[in-house]
Amino acid sequence: MNSPPFQQTVLIQTVFIVDDDAAVRKSLQLLIEMVGLNVRTFPSAANFLDAYEPGSAGCLILDLKMPGMNGLDLQQELIRRHCGLPIIVLTGYGDIPSAIGALKGGAVEFLEKPVDDDVLLEHVRHALALDAHRRREHSERDLVRERMELLTPRERQVLDLVVEGLSSKEIGQRLHVSCKTVEMHRSRIMKKMKTQSVANLVRIVVGVEAKSSGTSTIDS
Repeated sequence: MNSPPFQQTVLIQTVFIVDDDAAVRKSLQLLIEMVGLNVRTFPSAANFLDAYEPGSAGCLILDLKMPGMNGLDLQQELIRRHCGLPIIVLTGYGDIPSAIGALKGGAVEFLEKPVDDDVLLEHVRHALALDAHRRREHSERDLVRERMELLTPRERQVLDLVVEGLSSKEIGQRLHVSCKTVEMHRSRIMKKMKTQSVANLVRIVVGVEAKSSGTSTIDS
């Protein structure tokens, strides 16, 4: 029997809206609240940055043309702060360079005002699902890293060779120890990593190492 799935604290997601047009903010707030989602609105990028708490879950609906810090500048500042909120750009002044800049900066969608309510809500739901998926993966990677830190140097050596696909006999030959000793280490590794399947052990370790080579998109 395998260990239970990774547990993650459920965070309440919020749709953050940053737009200098009060009428647009109110309209979007009413639309999104009608489908039961939490909403917070801000008249400027500066107001949002002052109020945003790192680690908050949800997504961001962002206007581009605003006094002071514009939408693209806010997007870059959020990247600098390692904020991984999925961003939906919603603007009345869409142009190709702005769209390219926003999408290259990680925006999940670029929409021009006015936008159909159902279309916007579909993109909001997609952004929230993406945020939840990213956070779940981030939480799982952190938990695997914590478990790996419990391994002794020798156990880590054995784990690395298991991941390479070597048998216990081959690992013993590589480390100049008996097959029985390798099996003992492997048993301890499985216990510390909370899995009873070698295949699952390899999967989670390879998954963590592969994703660790990239940059995390979740607030740190």
